[in-house]
Amino acid sequence: MDLGLTGKRAVVTGASRGIGLAVALGLAAEGADVALVARDRAALDAAAGRVGGLGVRALPVVADTSDDAAVRAMVDRVVAEWGGVDVLVNAAATPAGGPVPALADLTDDAMRAEFETKVLGYLRCARAVAPHMVAQGGGRIVNVSGLAARQSGSIAGSVRNVAVAALTKNLADELGPAGVGVTVVHPGLTVTERIPALFAARAEAQDTTPDEVAAAFGAATSIGRLPTAEEVADVVVFLCSPRSVAVTGDAVAAGGGARGAIHY
Repeated sequence: MDLGLTGKRAVVTGASRGIGLAVALGLAAEGADVALVARDRAALDAAAGRVGGLGVRALPVVADTSDDAAVRAMVDRVVAEWGGVDVLVNAAATPAGGPVPALADLTDDAMRAEFETKVLGYLRCARAVAPHMVAQGGGRIVNVSGLAARQSGSIAGSVRNVAVAALTKNLADELGPAGVGVTVVHPGLTVTERIPALFAARAEAQDTTPDEVAAAFGAATSIGRLPTAEEVADVVVFLCSPRSVAVTGDAVAAGGGARGAIHY
């Protein structure tokens, strides 16, 4: 199937590593030009080199999505160089998977930090690209959230991801008549470059081995293992394409099938 992404102009935040980088590479493999956005210049340049190596235009832009002026400047640069934006993938967020504070230890500042990057950061990026998408007659926005939206265990994680889902539906309803589709993808724990250190830390804390930690996480999924960043990116890339027009305002889980949960 041709996804119809050849020549499309995509902006991917959080693109220097993890799921964001996998999405950038996936879009490039489908022929899209990709503006990669992140805070770490060295990592960003390395990622852009990989994307550009696939034969498309790669534009690395250093920007912090917690800064509205920086977000607007980033979008202005992409539009100035490429003439518009067809796709936005919001994937910039503080990493999940670390120690979860109890209620008594969860500070207001920690909650604000969760919202500043993931919820408000996604809003800022959508707000900056939306006028360009509306003016050109359409586009696609995909927000990478997380399965913490559907389960307890982390107050901050659940609240921020539920907020992203609510943001997504509101954007879809407002922008849909102008041809802009907006969806949210909920990954679970995903195999990225962070996983070896995370499993090692959990193994030490639980007096077990990293392999046993991995097996326990895998047993909680229908596929028996954690999905890779590339497998999550495949879902995101499809939702970025014109082929996904029938899906908007909805959430798509990409965690390998959480056992026991029923969503309808």
